[in-house]
Amino acid sequence: MRAGELLGRTAYDLHGRRLGRVVDVVVRGGWPPERLRVTDVIVAGHWWTRVTSRLIGPELHPAGPWLLRAVARLIGRSTHQVPADAVRLHPPVPGFPFGPPAGRR
Repeated sequence: MRAGELLGRTAYDLHGRRLGRVVDVVVRGGWPPERLRVTDVIVAGHWWTRVTSRLIGPELHPAGPWLLRAVARLIGRSTHQVPADAVRLHPPVPGFPFGPPAGRR
């Protein structure tokens, strides 16, 4: 599975509520012997958040001018990191969140 297959998909929680669109993925694991695996997805609720919050998000600029921090918090407030096993994507991606089904590689 490639990150490009996940980016831009609409994400829903397990109860069917819309969370937003996937704008980034979090992967963990060593290389080798472990394979990298998607553990979390970053979901943005609004179109302007998809464009700007990952660029000037508060986690990237913890210090600096107060106005920049305030704007980054305001813009990035609809961005959330959600565990991959707590998300359903539409349209679905085969093998998400834990890799291809058994028997396929």
